[in-house]
Amino acid sequence: MYVVRPTRPPPTVRPTRAGSDCSGASGARRPRDAAVPRKPAPSHDFRPFDQIQCLFTWLLRTRDERNWVRLRTMCGIVGYAGARPALGIVLDGLRRLEYRGYDSAGVAVVCENELLTEKRAGKLANLEKVLSERAATDPEGCAASPIGIGDGTTAIGHTRWATHGGPTDRNAHPHVAPDGRVAVIHNGIIENFAKLRAELEADGVQFSSDTDTECAAHLLSAALAELRAAGEANGPQLLAAAMRAVCQRLEGAFTLLAVDAEVPGAVVGARRNSPLVVGRGAGENYLASDVAAFIEHTRDAVELGQDQIVLITAETIEITDFAGQPAAGKDFHIDWDSSAAEKGGYDWFMLKEIEEQPQAVADTLLGRLTDSGEIMLDEVRLSDQDLRDVDKIFIVACGTAYHSGLVAKYAIEHWTRIPCEVELASEFRYRDPVLDRSTLIVVISQSGETMDTLMALRHAKEQKARVLAICNTNGSTIPRESDAVLYTHGGPEIAVASTKAFLTQLVACYLIGLHLAQVRGIKFADEVAAVVDQLHQMPGKLRELLSRIEPVRELARQIKSEPTVLFIGRHVGYPVALEGALKLKELAYMHAEGFAAGELKHGPIALIDKGTPVICIVPSPVGRGVLHDKVVSNIQEVRARGARTIVIAEEGDESVVRYADDLIYVPRTPTLLAPLVTTVPLQVLAAEIAAARGHDVDQPRNLAKSVTVE
Repeated sequence: MYVVRPTRPPPTVRPTRAGSDCSGASGARRPRDAAVPRKPAPSHDFRPFDQIQCLFTWLLRTRDERNWVRLRTMCGIVGYAGARPALGIVLDGLRRLEYRGYDSAGVAVVCENELLTEKRAGKLANLEKVLSERAATDPEGCAASPIGIGDGTTAIGHTRWATHGGPTDRNAHPHVAPDGRVAVIHNGIIENFAKLRAELEADGVQFSSDTDTECAAHLLSAALAELRAAGEANGPQLLAAAMRAVCQRLEGAFTLLAVDAEVPGAVVGARRNSPLVVGRGAGENYLASDVAAFIEHTRDAVELGQDQIVLITAETIEITDFAGQPAAGKDFHIDWDSSAAEKGGYDWFMLKEIEEQPQAVADTLLGRLTDSGEIMLDEVRLSDQDLRDVDKIFIVACGTAYHSGLVAKYAIEHWTRIPCEVELASEFRYRDPVLDRSTLIVVISQSGETMDTLMALRHAKEQKARVLAICNTNGSTIPRESDAVLYTHGGPEIAVASTKAFLTQLVACYLIGLHLAQVRGIKFADEVAAVVDQLHQMPGKLRELLSRIEPVRELARQIKSEPTVLFIGRHVGYPVALEGALKLKELAYMHAEGFAAGELKHGPIALIDKGTPVICIVPSPVGRGVLHDKVVSNIQEVRARGARTIVIAEEGDESVVRYADDLIYVPRTPTLLAPLVTTVPLQVLAAEIAAARGHDVDQPRNLAKSVTVE
């Protein structure tokens, strides 16, 4: 028997009023035309970043650099201070971060007390082209160089994955203060940027972009001016002091790098809930979001702690906390080469992306709940009345996204009491569905370019239906053509088989369901906050699960040669069974099928032979006891026919032990949220079986990451 147990009990879930939890149990509902209720804000002191901070507390207690890179966010950041021409080093670092995905790139170089910047939307080649053209127009000046902005020995560079503002030249980083002396690059999300921007605009500051990052540039410039006006000596310490002042005003998850033309030779960085690592060289030092950026130059690195400022020059590395007190990072040596660095030391991108799921879920949730308890979407061109008028919902998607929609149906109908159907995008428009202005179409696409989904969207728009998109790629076609958008902010996925996308799309669907319930007056703000609280506990639960996943790898080696693997589940466990089977088909090229457990006796049970692995998704015995008992009965059915039963059950569920040949425990989770944890062992199992069978885990045959044909 193989048991995966969390290292400590999962966080306690705060009890909520009847009908407000995630168990799927029914509670009393207000009529849809009732007035929206108003209640005081909840008195509990839950803060949205508690779970993220829990993750990073764990991170800072380990010296294992593999754990460091598994929680990366999406943008690429590089900084250099030394004696060599900086631009080429920074551009090379950005190239090594291209695998992470990006939609724009930019650099800032300090050269002879001047700040020279360039940035362009699109690929890094677009930026390099304009840098070469700039060099050609100024062959004798500071720009003289074979590749661009010349001989400056201090520089920062950035590849951006758009979150605030589309992927355009003006939204690309670096962002420069109005005086043209200070440049800032940023990874993450500044949660209170709207408030900061309003304050700055009230003071007469004019913004040139739609990004949250520009707030930091203006604040840093103002802080430097104030310190200089107060008589502080100019130099690297001044830049660090100004950065500390800025960070004390920012909320959210961020990594910041900045340079000041009046402080040549220095780069300052800061981090909160977003990674930043220092590369220690000889007569030069580096800053980056990922060791891959500087691994060709040095293998000695320093892992920064939470809420720390780092100041690098050619010869020094100084670290303080946000209050200015001396602090220390954690030294480590990088043993892997540049190719392995891109994968974070893992054998495949897919495994790295599985391990990144705690942070991906946290990023999807970041900033979604306002102080007044309202759910926030990214781009909304629908009024609350439009949403109150909705009388039916269709979720339209393909592949893994379709399975996330199947799970979401249970939650959305439970929370909103609106009929919800889930449709394959490739079939949707051909059956001539009945749509009108009261229909809400939720389209799900990781890339935002999936052709079947895009054509379904356009068909829905022709029928005057409202369209809300769930997408990971800012500025792609599907979000542009939708009436509202919720970006998952899950970061790039390199592996063809989706992992992070499934979990983040599912979280996004939960948020949409809560938003609809709130707008329609079915749930109070504190009821929504209670469910969001439960969602914020998921990154910690996922981390616990992943830390104990090794027995799943051993199980994969044992069943790698089986001709058939079956998956069964009920309720939200049924879509999980479908997703588990899809992963095994995609990666291992094995015959695998997912079934609703209650349908076994109507045909699929004939597939079971002696030793056939049957993976059983068991719901929690709490809240949905009838479902649990029925699945246990189904396990007994297949076991009686000789099946090898591989059971995925909630921690502490002892009732399944006697019926399980192999048992995988997952953290206790409310029923409607359970797919966020029960899916993960199936992802690992499929990847490990594929590897054991000698297949390419990241690039399975005949498949593409983004399907842009019908």
